[in-house]
Amino acid sequence: MKAPAATRSFWTAFGPGLLFAGAAVGVSHLVQSTRAGASFGLSMLLIVILANVIKFPAFRFGPQYAAATGHSLIDGYRRQGRWTLVLFTLLTAGTMFTVIAVVTLVTAGVGIAVFGLEPLIASTLGATAGPAAVAALIMILVAALLAGGGYTWLDRFIKVVMPVLTICTLAAMTMALGRIEWSWGALLPDLTIFDLAGIAFCVALIGWMPAPVDISVWSSLWAVARAKHQPQRPAPRDVLMDFDLGYGATTLLALAFVLLGTGMMYGQGLTFENNPAKFSAQVIDLYTETLGGWSGPVIGAAAFLVMLSTSVTVIDAFPRVIAALVVQLRLAFAPQSAAASVPLDGDRRVYRISFAILCTGALAILFWGMSSFTALVDLATTLSFLTAPVLSFFNHRAVHAPEVPRDQQPGAGMTAFSWVSIALQAAFALFFLWFKFGPTAA
Repeated sequence: MKAPAATRSFWTAFGPGLLFAGAAVGVSHLVQSTRAGASFGLSMLLIVILANVIKFPAFRFGPQYAAATGHSLIDGYRRQGRWTLVLFTLLTAGTMFTVIAVVTLVTAGVGIAVFGLEPLIASTLGATAGPAAVAALIMILVAALLAGGGYTWLDRFIKVVMPVLTICTLAAMTMALGRIEWSWGALLPDLTIFDLAGIAFCVALIGWMPAPVDISVWSSLWAVARAKHQPQRPAPRDVLMDFDLGYGATTLLALAFVLLGTGMMYGQGLTFENNPAKFSAQVIDLYTETLGGWSGPVIGAAAFLVMLSTSVTVIDAFPRVIAALVVQLRLAFAPQSAAASVPLDGDRRVYRISFAILCTGALAILFWGMSSFTALVDLATTLSFLTAPVLSFFNHRAVHAPEVPRDQQPGAGMTAFSWVSIALQAAFALFFLWFKFGPTAA
């Protein structure tokens, strides 16, 4: 007996939303959300909710544009004018090496903690070079995985890994709830959040909460890639439902990690180590303390697989973006060039060359440019925070452009919501720059 047509249509579209969750539930959740709860307690819940709410339209417009037009947001940027495409290229170039470095470093730290490699690595390679060397091995593993399966492998892998971490995290959070001192006052921001260090941390948290806005472009590329592997183009409503499910899951998990950090560490004089392996071991310990020793191997394996999936999605996404950008830049600056005959999602040769350059640059940062693990994480997330309003504006213009059929453009409510979100993101970014570099800065 065949499934109803509506059900088949949804499963045809199902996948990119979960890839979004796989890319998001990594550094922003395992590292930043847990640090937020441990350092500031329940007051971070409001900030995490706010970050997820104000970024929602920008993220949703990525798959919405792809479903409506059959092209990625990068094509939509080109149609807005050369300056938009060039500015997006510059913003991408300014963040891509740092993002890959941070994601692979956290993955390496989790792997070292899970497999008990820290004593061996510390004695042979050192506290800094060791995690960087493991990050290099992670990149080689990612290259092999992508070469062996590409998008299809990535799509199937994340559908297995994400549920495991979700179940374990929600279970651990439930056990930790009894350790939290609940009150309305606890939800109010701590006074320390208003000094430069507190604001800087909030900026870093919001920057990748639930993910950098760049992922909206990746989502559109994944939606286009997904459609190529299906016998018929998914219905736009099913693409949006797939995204909404993935976004809801990332928001729920972000709140769970804040509560886990609050219940297990806040107000107890405990702080996270400034070392990727030790930090990861502390996060895993939060699960074992709440669920029992049996959960250590399970959550350790799940955390490593989720971070590996995040590394795979990030390292796959940036070369995809660059390959698509090369084509779109050719079309923008030489419309009659041979670029018109190249698939709009990019040339595989450009993808492979970009892959090698990106990994090399990220490793250079890890081996020679990293003085502090948490400082590197905060740098990457702060850069994403500052670029978010610009990318959100580009996404808004793209999904309201003439090439998007009128009946598939956002409604009046979502359009107004998007404008408010862009204004808030811009106001927060300007306030941070003024606070940090203005006349009152120390």
